[in-house]
Amino acid sequence: QVQLVESGGGLVQAGGSLRLSCAVSGIIFRMNAMGWYRQGPGKQRELVAHISSDGDTNYADSVKGRFAISRDNAKNTVYLQMNSLKSEDTGVYYCNVPLRIYTEAYWGQGTQVTVSS
Repeated sequence: QVQLVESGGGLVQAGGSLRLSCAVSGIIFRMNAMGWYRQGPGKQRELVAHISSDGDTNYADSVKGRFAISRDNAKNTVYLQMNSLKSEDTGVYYCNVPLRIYTEAYWGQGTQVTVSS
């Protein structure tokens, strides 16, 4: 059973920072890429950051230079450091394995990030 437990969200002023965590179980974590997704109000869920099993990272243009994804394979945890937050970063943040077999079946409860301007 795949479990994804996100934490670390909250209310922050524009320009502030947050660090999100996602504890993962039920998969061989070190062998899988991981992604952080965001669903803003009235918007579809989108992939904002991706980290390969080897640690290579990619970002959506909207967060590039401000967000940093990382992973700790010993803790089966993926992180998202978010700096210089903007109001448009507001949304529920989720982590998942960026493969359809996972994204069609498994999602955690997410963690709410609200950026006030």
